[in-house]
Amino acid sequence: MKIKDRNEALSIIETSYLASLSSLLWVALYYFPVGGALLRLILPLPIILLHLRRGTKSAFEGLIIQFFLLFIIMGPVRGILFLFPYGILAFWLGWCWFTTKSWVYSLIIGVALGSIGFFIRVLALSTLVGENLWIIITRASYSIIDKLINFFDLPLSPSIKIIQLVAIFLIIFQEIVYVLTIHVLAYSLFPRLKSRIPDPPRVINSLLDLSF
Repeated sequence: MKIKDRNEALSIIETSYLASLSSLLWVALYYFPVGGALLRLILPLPIILLHLRRGTKSAFEGLIIQFFLLFIIMGPVRGILFLFPYGILAFWLGWCWFTTKSWVYSLIIGVALGSIGFFIRVLALSTLVGENLWIIITRASYSIIDKLINFFDLPLSPSIKIIQLVAIFLIIFQEIVYVLTIHVLAYSLFPRLKSRIPDPPRVINSLLDLSF
């Protein structure tokens, strides 16, 4: 393949570099015992940054490169675990900000993608370890409900349906916090890298002004 100009060369280099960086972050998240929360936050940022700097085609190529790298290094299951939700979420947020969509739009679909990705991860990991991990999640949900019932001294006994609904609610709430934090992090960090994302809604912008 013949490189025609400087921009094409930079696009190839940035795609390879940022895809490799994101792959290294995923490997670190999987194997390092500390820093997991921070790594989860910054994991989507390289592909998002690539999308903002080089467009949708380069971001899609970077995502494919990253998937194959992880497929080779860590195996098919862990490669898929990166795509759902981190890779798909990163591509979605990058596309929204590249096309200047509103935070509300990117946040709602991002939370939906993150929640679906969580269930795919539970299914894949359950297959990998040979145990139904959803049982562990429902036990955690029951533990929270039981503590609330004891704290308020309520004469209630939660049904399995209530326990399952609370578990789903907790997953969705976790994804709301996660995706919103990525928005805030990108909004504060990317201008320093000469890339910008759309301004947040007025309410969030007021909170950011107070924070920063």
